Amino acid sequence: MRKRHWTSMLITLLAVVLVLSACGSKATDSGTNSTSSEASGDTAPSTTLTIAAATDIESFDPHNNNNTSSEAVLVNVFDYLIKNDSEQKKVPGLATSWEQVNDTTWRFNLREGVTFHNGDPFTADDVKYTLERVAKDSALKQNSYFKNIVEVKVVDEHTVDIITDGPDPLLLNRLSKMGAGILPAKYIEENGIDAFLKQPVGTGPYKFSKWNKDDRVELVKNENYFDGEPKWNEVVFRVIPEASTRVSELLAGGVDVASSIPSTDIARIEGEADKKIVKAPIQRVLQLIFRQTEGSITADPKVREAIDLAIDKQGIVDSIAGGAGIVTRTSVTPGNFGADPSLYQTSLYDLDKAKQLLTDAGYAEGEAEMTISVSSQYKEQAEVVAAMLEQAGFKINLDVLEPSAFSERYSSKSFKEIFMIGIGNSLFDASNNYNRYMAEEAKGESDYNNPEVEKLLQSALVNMDPEAREKEYQQVQQIFAEERPAVYLYQMEGVYGTNANVNFAPRSDEMFYADEITPAAK
Repeated sequence: MRKRHWTSMLITLLAVVLVLSACGSKATDSGTNSTSSEASGDTAPSTTLTIAAATDIESFDPHNNNNTSSEAVLVNVFDYLIKNDSEQKKVPGLATSWEQVNDTTWRFNLREGVTFHNGDPFTADDVKYTLERVAKDSALKQNSYFKNIVEVKVVDEHTVDIITDGPDPLLLNRLSKMGAGILPAKYIEENGIDAFLKQPVGTGPYKFSKWNKDDRVELVKNENYFDGEPKWNEVVFRVIPEASTRVSELLAGGVDVASSIPSTDIARIEGEADKKIVKAPIQRVLQLIFRQTEGSITADPKVREAIDLAIDKQGIVDSIAGGAGIVTRTSVTPGNFGADPSLYQTSLYDLDKAKQLLTDAGYAEGEAEMTISVSSQYKEQAEVVAAMLEQAGFKINLDVLEPSAFSERYSSKSFKEIFMIGIGNSLFDASNNYNRYMAEEAKGESDYNNPEVEKLLQSALVNMDPEAREKEYQQVQQIFAEERPAVYLYQMEGVYGTNANVNFAPRSDEMFYADEITPAAK
């Protein structure tokens, strides 16, 4: 493949995708068909919403999930103290108001009259149990976001003080993201966490009904929801990893909304009278993260620079992504606190210089061998990247994993030289992108260690001066642009296919709040 230009590889890939997407125009699964009333001539609006996603949730423990796909489902079951509206402004959730008492204490007034799905009342004790659990158990995947919480003091039944170990400019952001979903203290203490995970209980608009792993999650309406009756009787999240199958299910009426539509299928979907395509920029940036453990080929800065320069990012956006993306040299995109505009919409593609850098690093053609691990949802992008790198003289082994296997490898930090991943940012802050490069977090994954970056990142975590804090993150980005602990490819655009019988406006945080998706007027 090294002798073959990457564009030839791209033509072959696109041809395969077109053939696959043309196959199987009927539903391949006997799951809930939310448009069955139309097929039978019944014009009554459907009471079931069905959404097709590429990956499954990790679990029903909001403290022990670490991907957007999980949060997108769980936000319908578990409420936060504070919510982000569609414009990412902080609005009341289970807390009706809040104020900063001092540098380390915030007081929250809690909503009264709220009950969990099992009928237990929501009180300050549930907030204390929830936040202290995620803050103190280092084994939980969300612990790193909340470990600065040292105590939640119950002032009274509907008032709590959240105390941090120092100033925290991000507490409100943390409380409006996954990991802050409020759990039922009494239910878990009486039945145990294992029983809770089998029959999860939250305060959200939809209640747990069924989870068939790697197949579907089924939720039902919470008729006692404090914020009014939910719009759907049932919400089904179907797990369909293959893009061609998601498209076929959408066309056959098996799902109402299908995520991650390939560019090659857009015209086909738009050609159907009862289907449409909706797009929106999302927070997710596709990137390559490098292992810098001593002895790894990617520990050499010349090798990392050669990788960066060998990749035609705009070529990937125009071809594989169908133009739905913006090239970038930073993962902190506009709309996130700390963004550096000078690194956005820029690329450094230079194949000749990449070849020279590899030679300067001491590698003849084909000697620089590396493995790139990737989830199957980004298989096409990874194949084109591999072809581009081989054109520069690298030898690439692609390790394509099913999403669940990739998630397990990701959690265990057991990738080889490189892994490709699309990372979102529901925190809407640069810290979400860069805390993984702090020495303790990087240990075992990338093993990145730069004392100057460490100092900047540690300072930014407690800096209550927004202007100074922003400059700290911008300085980190400039260092990263030179050191390249990761190569950022492009900010992704969410491309969704929908049935015309629903109104769906994608959110930049990729959440699927079911009650924001409404039946279309007949």
